[in-house]
Amino acid sequence: MENRYQELAKKWLDKTITPEEQAEFAAWYNQDQDNPVEIPEDFAENEEVLKERILNKINRDINQKNTRIRKTTLRWLSVTSAAAILMLAIGFIYFHEHRNSSLKHIAFSPKLKNDITPGGNKAILTLSNGTKINLNEAKNGVLASQGQTVLKKDKDGRIIYQAPDKKAIDSSDTFNTINIPRGGQFQVVLSDGSKVWLNSSSSITFPTAFSKIERRVTITGEVYFEVAKNKQLPFRVVAGKQTVEVLGTHFNINAYTDESAIKTTLIEGSVKVSANSNTAILKPEQQSTIFNRTDKISISTVDTEDVLAWKNGNFQFESAEIPLIMRQASRWYDVDIKYEGEVPKRRFTGSISRNVNLSELLKMLKYTGINFKIEGKTIIVTP
Repeated sequence: MENRYQELAKKWLDKTITPEEQAEFAAWYNQDQDNPVEIPEDFAENEEVLKERILNKINRDINQKNTRIRKTTLRWLSVTSAAAILMLAIGFIYFHEHRNSSLKHIAFSPKLKNDITPGGNKAILTLSNGTKINLNEAKNGVLASQGQTVLKKDKDGRIIYQAPDKKAIDSSDTFNTINIPRGGQFQVVLSDGSKVWLNSSSSITFPTAFSKIERRVTITGEVYFEVAKNKQLPFRVVAGKQTVEVLGTHFNINAYTDESAIKTTLIEGSVKVSANSNTAILKPEQQSTIFNRTDKISISTVDTEDVLAWKNGNFQFESAEIPLIMRQASRWYDVDIKYEGEVPKRRFTGSISRNVNLSELLKMLKYTGINFKIEGKTIIVTP
């Protein structure tokens, strides 16, 4: 007698599965991915035919019911069997063909000669004396000594600044800068123990050991902070015209110059955001937005999972415009973007690992009805 999940697989293909049964199947698969469904012999169709049949079924269901399955966390299994093709279908999350599209954790493997691999740990450290160190090529261990601060690279590839007993030492004239190129990311632990994650095309400038007055750093791009608590020594982050002040908390700042605004998202604790004479206090899951042409601060509640997707190794979008997605792709894959014709107006919801090749991300986005091609280090986007 076939098991419950074989029955649900058959019901999906036969168009008799209910929304509750779809959720049941997805929940089971999400919990136990080592127990794949075996398709019965009477469903032993050609893989491409089966795939097309399932995708058409999903499209029809969505267009008729206009429903949306909420996000799940599915890993992609290699497309080597009809069972894996079925898992592909289960992994799809609601997409419109006209205005919006949505997929979840789908990874394809097209073999393209001009494909581009994903980014990785890359960073250039500039010491106070002007010496530059390629951090991804540096060996583990001590890299430099600056005053009483020792700079090390640990086994996990992080850069750690160690001041004596982490006590504040006035070193306001000794600054280091870490620059992350396109296609890079990196993590650093500052002398007070604060942890910092830097996204592609980002930078941070900081003292090798903080003064006795404050802890102040300057950033560009996108940076996530887990600030070590110290009620006597405020931590301040300067990003363009914005300053964020905390005592100890977790937050993300997106301050890319090619974006329309600076966005600060609080994960836990509290922060004060300032822009000239305007200030605002954020609560967890709140995001402040300061548009480039104004100092006004607006506050909204956001999904922090989406905001921190880059730090957790994913692209994750919620009704995102195609140009925003392509800017993220440009930074991570170190490519330029060129639009032929009108810039697409469609939006996309979904996520995929940042560890996939560029072609896999683009193939997922093709379900919006937009076409892409890779020419050297340029992505060409066409309607």
